[in-house]
Amino acid sequence: MTGLSLGGPAPDFTLRDQFGADVSLSSFRGRKAVAILFFPYAFSGICTGEMAGIRDRLAEFMTFDTEVLAISCDPVYSLRAFADADGLNFPLLSDYWPHGAVSSAYDVFDEVKGCPRRSSYVIDREGNVAWAVHNAMPEGRDLDEHLAQLTALV
Repeated sequence: MTGLSLGGPAPDFTLRDQFGADVSLSSFRGRKAVAILFFPYAFSGICTGEMAGIRDRLAEFMTFDTEVLAISCDPVYSLRAFADADGLNFPLLSDYWPHGAVSSAYDVFDEVKGCPRRSSYVIDREGNVAWAVHNAMPEGRDLDEHLAQLTALV
């Protein structure tokens, strides 16, 4: 990890989801652990597969009083079309404007490509960073490892 430290506070944010509703990380504090999955682009090959994998295993992710938040720099309207096309029924959050501000706060914004890198964070119920992993752009996430990290917080 670069600027964030394990056990330290996760930067709070409020972003709009695919329906235009505000979602704040701090709204889960004291209630749920949160898996934050930054993904580069809606409708791209690996991202589409990853988001479908989360959709297919959403019940496993939600078993532990957890929330899944997926964040990209795509506009809300693109995320809505992406969610509708692939039946994604969890929050897809738009870090479109100010462009990449939340991705930058989590040290995962790629200045050259204008998108977040494929990175994940698990935030505990107290709002602290419990785990992080950063994948190369062409590498999909290990969802089993994500679930194991969430389970460890229970």
